[in-house]
Amino acid sequence: MLGLTTLGIIHTAISLVAVVAGIIALIRDKEITPRNRLGRIYIWTTVITCLTAFPIMQHGGFGKPHATGVITLLTLVVAWQASRGKWFGRVARYVEVVGYSATFLFHMIPAFVETSTRLPVGAPLVTNRDGPQVQMASGVLFLLFLIGAALQVRRIRSKERKLSFNPIVEGITAQN
Repeated sequence: MLGLTTLGIIHTAISLVAVVAGIIALIRDKEITPRNRLGRIYIWTTVITCLTAFPIMQHGGFGKPHATGVITLLTLVVAWQASRGKWFGRVARYVEVVGYSATFLFHMIPAFVETSTRLPVGAPLVTNRDGPQVQMASGVLFLLFLIGAALQVRRIRSKERKLSFNPIVEGITAQN
């Protein structure tokens, strides 16, 4: 099926669960977080997606997809630790949210490459995995990530300002 091995089919199915969970989380919650079931589904299916990708050597040896898997797993660890408040101090919340969003970007780049080089069957949209179309799409995905991350940072800052605003203290300070 589309040149996929059994492991490739399993890997793809699991990655699709992660992508769908990520999309729903980003739309519903404006972030991916381990604090809810959907976020945990995303995180664990992303881990399994990375682990099932390592034995796939369709394009000869360790390559860019494998490096993306390693980077994704490292980013998940950093975001997870930030979510637990173990690292990063005051910026932990930002690291967590942007980190999990970065892992979603890391899903989307190989998803575009694999889909565009396989479909439509017999006449794929892209024939060169490193061609200008793939580079352009990766750039657009990165730009969308930057915009989304900026909006997430803005949202967190806004929440923090609301939490730190105390009308009684502010009123006393304004009168002095």
